[in-house]
Amino acid sequence: MTLTELKYIIAVARERHFGRAAEACFVSQPTLSVAIKKLEDELGVAIFERGGNEVGVTPIGLRIVTQAQKILEESANLKEIARQGNDPLTGALRVGVIHTIGPYLLPKLIPLQLRKTPQMPLILQESFTVRLLELLRQGEIDCAIVALPLPEAGLEIRPLYEEDFIAAIPRNHRWAHETQIDPRMLKQETMLLLGAGHCFRDQVLEVCPEMSRFSAATDGIQRSFEGSSLETIRHMVAAGLGITLLPMTALPEKPPAPDDLVRYVPLAHPVPNREVVLIWRRSFPRLQAIEALADCIYQCDLNGVRMLNSKLKSAAQAG
Repeated sequence: MTLTELKYIIAVARERHFGRAAEACFVSQPTLSVAIKKLEDELGVAIFERGGNEVGVTPIGLRIVTQAQKILEESANLKEIARQGNDPLTGALRVGVIHTIGPYLLPKLIPLQLRKTPQMPLILQESFTVRLLELLRQGEIDCAIVALPLPEAGLEIRPLYEEDFIAAIPRNHRWAHETQIDPRMLKQETMLLLGAGHCFRDQVLEVCPEMSRFSAATDGIQRSFEGSSLETIRHMVAAGLGITLLPMTALPEKPPAPDDLVRYVPLAHPVPNREVVLIWRRSFPRLQAIEALADCIYQCDLNGVRMLNSKLKSAAQAG
């Protein structure tokens, strides 16, 4: 039994497909299949149910995959302890970040972090929340910056900041000069959404649930368009295809010029928002590194956010 074989079974359990799992592990499908069959023979049980378009996990296989995740996590911690020695602030910190946070937080965070802890470079990986949680469990990253809610518990969570959503509207739209917009009115409009897998898409659909049926239906293109990133969505707004919601950190830093193609209009109360947090494994040994990263984020000059470091201290004092 090897750690590589354990990574393979976790990948298959996640993807429910041997081909996609092999691609995620950067190996050929025969290599992955042979390794998994070898592990099943060694253990004397079937981990997966093969057949059809989707691979199933057997009941005993589910327990094995869960234990494999724990083993990989502890293996990563062992390597981390050996690498860092007695100084948790020395050595790289592997940080995951979701797509709708990275482009707006990282330009402020990286210069500050280099000044504060130059001996602790950040190795960054941008992905979806579900994928970052998987990498975190496997020990492939040390922590992640994501937005609540999370689909699972069992992780340490440090609140970072809250930010409101704001409407982005074409400059010739009838709402372009409004002082605020009632979120309930959004259901009348063509909404531009991120594609499936983005948690920010789900948060926008919570504000305007009527859009979920359009985005899922075959004729939904009449009421809902999808983009691959917030910047793509912004360009679609500029082209007059519809309106969208953005987090406040995605706003341009310079005041809008008269010839700008996009206008930004606040939403009426209660204003929808999201809470951004830092998460890590409870067994991760470098807690001072986590604290140093959180402190740098608290000091970032982010547009329109409410930092939650004071909230955390109040909670700690109350406990």
